[in-house]
Amino acid sequence: MTTRWLTPEEQRAWRAYIAASLLLEDAIDRQLQQDAGMPHLYYSILSVLSESPERRLRMTDLAERLKITRSRLTYAVTRLEKDGMVRREACRYDKRGSIAALTDEGFAVLERAAPGHVETVRSFLFDRLSAEQVGQLEEISAAIAQGLQEEGARPDSDDVPWRRRASSACS
Repeated sequence: MTTRWLTPEEQRAWRAYIAASLLLEDAIDRQLQQDAGMPHLYYSILSVLSESPERRLRMTDLAERLKITRSRLTYAVTRLEKDGMVRREACRYDKRGSIAALTDEGFAVLERAAPGHVETVRSFLFDRLSAEQVGQLEEISAAIAQGLQEEGARPDSDDVPWRRRASSACS
C-alpha cells in the first residue's frame, strides 16, 4: 500500500486548520472559565438542552448532538448535576436509560454566560471572515462532518464517538 502524502498546499491547509481549531477552542474555553466558571463542553451541554423540547434530552441523543462519547458526557453531566444545573431523570421507556434535564438554575447560568460566549465566537471567528467565507466555512465543515458520520452509519459501528458504549433505548 502506497502512502498518499499531503501536497505542500494540503500540508499548509492542514496545519492552518489545526492551529485555528486549537486556538479558537482555547479562547472559547478561557472565556467561559473566566465568565461562567465552566469549560466549553459544559456550556455546550446546557445550550443543547436549552434548545430541546422541555429542556430535556435522552443522554444518547445529547452525546450524538455534541459529538462526544457517552462516558465523557456522563462525567460532565454528573458534574453539572452536582452544581445544580442539570438533573437526571429515569427514562419512562427503558429502566436502564436516562434523560438529562436543564434546571432553572442551569438555564439562568446559560443566560448569563451566553452574551460573552457569543461575543468571543463573533470576534475570534466571524468578524475575521467575509460573508462568502462564512458560507464556505459552513460548506466545508458540513462536508467533513457528514463524511466522518457516514463512515460510522452502520448501527453496530463504533466509528462515531456517541456509539462507543453499548446503547439502550433511552441512555
